[in-house]
Amino acid sequence: MDALQKYSIQFIGLKIGEHTYSYPIDNRFFENYKYDDFQSIACDVYLNLVKKANLMEVQMHIVGKAVLQCDTTNEAFDEPLDTQLNFIVKFGDYYDDTRDDVLIIPRNAFEFNVAQYIYEAIVLALPVKRVHPGLLDGTLKSIVLDKLKELEIKDKTEEIDPRWDKLNNLLTKQQT
Repeated sequence: MDALQKYSIQFIGLKIGEHTYSYPIDNRFFENYKYDDFQSIACDVYLNLVKKANLMEVQMHIVGKAVLQCDTTNEAFDEPLDTQLNFIVKFGDYYDDTRDDVLIIPRNAFEFNVAQYIYEAIVLALPVKRVHPGLLDGTLKSIVLDKLKELEIKDKTEEIDPRWDKLNNLLTKQQT
């Protein structure tokens, strides 16, 4: 995971106050996680770190787009990404990242890596059900949609056998 080393923030030499970082994210970032649920992705991560005497506040803003495939038609479409993630970095006896909003790192640490947080924020920002916008507004033209319409079950109103009508009449007469 040396490729993710550039997402490490060394805080030992930083002055108390606000510091900003930015990271361009593309498909190569997700190759490290073996994640390929999209065709391509291009986004920017803007990270604001507020260093205080005994903790650090991290605010991440991720903006960009991912090219996804529609679950229904398999057509590619652009999905805009605009998400935020905030968490606090505290110091403790051992490393603990079990909470979503608090990262505890050992007191003797001099850096922490934000790659996992970037990965999770982007993956969670992607929709679970991927629907092409043209499918929702009816503007998408696709061979798959044509085939689905062709295979659609038509509501047929078949004539009922007259013998069943006679039986239904018997049932209604008995109930009154």
